[in-house]
Amino acid sequence: MPDESPSYELAWPPAHAMIESLRGVGYSVETAVADLVDNSIAASARTIRLDFHFDGPDSWMTLLDDGRGMGPEELRSAMTVGGRSPLETRSSGDLGRFGMGLKTASFSQCRCLTVATLPESGALSVRRWDLDYIARPDVNEWRLLTGPSAGSEARLAGLASSVSGTLVLWERLDRITAGLTHDRRSQDAFFAMVARVEQHLAMVFHRYLEGPGARLRIHVGGAARLRPWDPFLSAHPATEPTPVERIPAPGGAIQLQGFVLPHRDQLDDETWRRAAGRDGWVSQQGFYVYRNDRLLVAGGWLGLGEPRVWTREEPFKLARLAVSFSNSGDAAWEVDIRKSVARPPRAVRPRLTALADSVRTVARQVFAHRGAYGKRAPVSDLVPAWLSATGRRGVTYRVNRDHPVMSRVRENLGHHHESLEDLLRIVESTVPVQRIWLDAVEQGEVQSGAEPLDPDQIDAMERTAKALIDHLTSRVGLEPTLVRARLLATEPFQNHPEVIDRLLPPSTETP
Repeated sequence: MPDESPSYELAWPPAHAMIESLRGVGYSVETAVADLVDNSIAASARTIRLDFHFDGPDSWMTLLDDGRGMGPEELRSAMTVGGRSPLETRSSGDLGRFGMGLKTASFSQCRCLTVATLPESGALSVRRWDLDYIARPDVNEWRLLTGPSAGSEARLAGLASSVSGTLVLWERLDRITAGLTHDRRSQDAFFAMVARVEQHLAMVFHRYLEGPGARLRIHVGGAARLRPWDPFLSAHPATEPTPVERIPAPGGAIQLQGFVLPHRDQLDDETWRRAAGRDGWVSQQGFYVYRNDRLLVAGGWLGLGEPRVWTREEPFKLARLAVSFSNSGDAAWEVDIRKSVARPPRAVRPRLTALADSVRTVARQVFAHRGAYGKRAPVSDLVPAWLSATGRRGVTYRVNRDHPVMSRVRENLGHHHESLEDLLRIVESTVPVQRIWLDAVEQGEVQSGAEPLDPDQIDAMERTAKALIDHLTSRVGLEPTLVRARLLATEPFQNHPEVIDRLLPPSTETP
C-alpha cells in the first residue's frame, strides 16, 4: 500500500534551462506557425492575418486573428507552460493537445513572445515571455511579464480596430534570422522562408480554406486569401476515388478514402506542378492523416506494407489516401507535441494496408500504361509495341512481332526478314532500362508516345500511319472502318487520334 505521507523535496526546474530545452523540441518555422493557427481556430477565428517584417537580425512577425479573445486569467493560463493536461477532455473542435503549443512553437523561433488579446466587451490584456530576461542570473524564474517590450507598442496596433481577437508577436527571431544581414540576399532568404510557410499552411489547413463558404481565411503579408492545396485533386474528373469508409477504431471511428491521381498527360502544366506539392510527386505519395480536418501527416506509408515496409517509389507516386480521426483518438494515434507525427492503432492497420495496396496497384497501372490511361477511356485489347516477361533472371522486354507495323515490314522484306530479327535482338538486348529508370526518378517524367508531338514527329507519325493504312487496305484487304478501329487500338496511334482522323475521317465508319 502506498505511503500516504512520504517525505519529499521540491525539484523545480530552473526556468532558463527548461525553456532552452523546450526550444529543441524540433519545430520548423512552418510547423511552429501552424501551431499558432491551431490556437486561432480553437478561439473560433474566421480570419487570420500573418505579417512578416524584414529588418535583418531585427526582423519580426505578427499573427492577428478575429477570434473571441481572452480575459486576463485565461491569457495567463494560455501563457503557462503545460497549462492544460493532455488528458483533459477537450471540445470536439479543439486542435490543441498538450497545452504547450503556443509556447514551445514560439520559443523554437524567437526569444521574445508577446500575446495581446481583446475579448468582446472586455479590456486589452498583454503578457510576454522574454527569454533573455529570464536568463539573467538575478532572475532565472518563470516571470511572465505584463506588457510589451519597450518600443514594440506600435506592433500591437492591429488589435486597435478589432471587436475581439488575439495578436501574437514574435521578436528576436534568432533561429530564423541567424546569419542574416540587411542585404538583398538576406531579404530573399527571409521571404523564401515566408513562401514555405504559405505552402505549408495551404496544405495543413486546406479543408478549412476550401469552398466559397470556407471556415477560415488566411492572409499572408496583406496578400489575397491563401489558396488551399488539395492533395487529392478531388475536383478533377480523371481522379479515381474509392468509396468513403468508416472504420471502428480505438479512440473513435476513423474515415478512410483512397485516390489515384491523374497521369501527367491528363493535366495542364500548372495543375501538374501545383499537384506535386511542396516536396514533389514521389515524396507526396501515401497517407494524409487528419485530426479534426487539420492535416498532421502529409505523405508516406505509415510503416505499413507487406511483405516488406513500403517506401516512396516512382511507380506509386499517383497514390494518395486520406485518413481522418477526431481529437478523442490522440492517444491511440500517438500524436506528438508538434502535431506532425501520428501512428495508426494496431486494430486498423490491416484495413489501411489492404486499401493502400489496392490504390497502389491501380496507381502503378496508370503510371506504367500511360498510353492506355490518357485523356480518353482506356483502350480495350490494346496492341502494344513492347511486351514484357518475367523469368528467372528478372523482367525482359521484347518488341511485339505481332504489331501491325512489324507485320508490314516483315512482309515487305520477304526472305530478308532475318536481318530485321538481328536488328530487333540488338535493340532488345540493349534497352537502357537502368538509364530510363534513373531519368524517371531524377526528372519525374520520361517522354513517351503519349506526349504532344512536334511538327517533325507529326509528319513521321502520319507517314507511318499512311503506309500502314495502305498495307492493311490494299494488301490485307480490310475495310477502311476496320482499319481505323485497328489503328485506334494500336500503340502509339491510339494516343494521337487526330492523325488518324486526317487520314481516315470518322465518316468512314459504319453508322
